Amino acid sequence: MNKKALYIIIYNIVVVLSVMYATQPLQPLLTTEFNISIVKSSLFTAIILFWLALAPIVYGYILESISAKKMLSISSMILFVTNLLLGFTNSFEMFLFIRCLEGLTVPAILTSSMTILANIDKKNIQYNMSIYVASTVFGGLVGRVMSGYIASEFGWRAVFFSLSIALLLGLIFIRKLNLDVATKMTKPSIKDIFGILKDKRFALIYLMMFSVFFVFAGLLNLIPFRMKELFGDVSELTIGLLYMGYGSGILVALLSRKIIKFFGSEIKSILCGGLFFILMIVFFISENLTLIFIMMFLLCIGMFTVHSISTGMANSMKKDQKGLTSGMYLTFYYIGGAFGSVVPSMIYSHFGWNILIGIFIGLLMFVFTIVYFNRKIFTQ
Repeated sequence: MNKKALYIIIYNIVVVLSVMYATQPLQPLLTTEFNISIVKSSLFTAIILFWLALAPIVYGYILESISAKKMLSISSMILFVTNLLLGFTNSFEMFLFIRCLEGLTVPAILTSSMTILANIDKKNIQYNMSIYVASTVFGGLVGRVMSGYIASEFGWRAVFFSLSIALLLGLIFIRKLNLDVATKMTKPSIKDIFGILKDKRFALIYLMMFSVFFVFAGLLNLIPFRMKELFGDVSELTIGLLYMGYGSGILVALLSRKIIKFFGSEIKSILCGGLFFILMIVFFISENLTLIFIMMFLLCIGMFTVHSISTGMANSMKKDQKGLTSGMYLTFYYIGGAFGSVVPSMIYSHFGWNILIGIFIGLLMFVFTIVYFNRKIFTQ
């Protein structure tokens, strides 16, 4: 195994995911800074998730085949420049525009990183993909926690300057990358897409992951505002530490095979993970800070159990068109996250936290009930 290439790719994935989610703990601060609504501040994360959703379909028509190292290098350079500019931004419109540009580069970085990871050790592709998932989870954790800490100590602009330094280091590492392959993008047709969706198994998995990430993104996006609502003087550091629970997703991603073995099948594991996820959401009605901290850990265990096992199923249920089935999975997943970053903000602004939690629970119970009554189609 090319360990040097592995460490470089892991580092870059962690930094890129940190950039993606760094704005979440800062949203109450940015709301005040730019004098905007909760809904508008939610767009800072939603815009990147939106581009991640489009990338698996759109990028195939733009990039036929390109060197993975070249795509990683160019995209990382653009991300470094845009992230540096964020630290100097004084208006909401400019901040959102720059985040939109970042959204265009993030999918390119992740796609090229995944391609290089898959070629580091071709005998252990499944294990390397587990490393990829764990790296994205760790990046999301680091980005949120460090963002909260740096903003508390040095102000929100320092967050983006710090991330820019990390991106610059990444660029230096990429130059030393001694492994390169072509990144071949999938070019799906409307006929191919509808062909996949006609298979009830794929339709159910895509619906489920859209709904799960819709709820998960909505909850994680609004938890900083909930903390400010309950504890007015809560610091960005405390808000950032709330996301420590996200780290449990690393463990779940690496233990997914053992989880399936414990429950006896993939679909049973997904249903149990989904039920656990729903039960944990109920406790977010609590106004106890310690309980919310604990529930965040448990919530992430439920979510990543469903996500990691569903990813494997989406990649294994069809022998051909694996690029399309996994690409469509990511499209539905990130579209759910993009909508989940905005729509729940509207509900929360108009109807409050408890109504929002009730809607989350109702939606998930509806979707997982449908999956439960159709569970036999996954074992045939």
